Amino acid sequence: VQLQASGGGLVQTGGSLRLSCAVSGLTFSRYGMGWFRQAPGKEREFVAAISWSGGRSYYADAVKGRFTIARDNAKNTVNLQMSSLKPEDTAVYYCAANKWTLGASNSISDFDKWGQGTLVTVSS
Repeated sequence: VQLQASGGGLVQTGGSLRLSCAVSGLTFSRYGMGWFRQAPGKEREFVAAISWSGGRSYYADAVKGRFTIARDNAKNTVNLQMSSLKPEDTAVYYCAANKWTLGASNSISDFDKWGQGTLVTVSS
């Protein structure tokens, strides 16, 4: 199983970025997906998740209204559109897949397949 995250970079406060995660090696359309982030010196935290069908999505309070998660089951990708970025959004962002099929979760313990991460830096 491979999860390849991309799209990170340097952006100014208030700017936007779109992260993408390409998934291979599993039946993508049967797995809930999530995005997590880890800032320097902090634990990895939940950002957003989407159910296997795309019918349900979940967001951390810190990003609600600014970030949007979406999936394309035909292309085996899950994206995170980030807008109104703040310096506190600076982190390495990881995509992940649920442990089980046909599920949906916002708990980090329910994800066991991880990508390598992509760095997002928001300058003030």
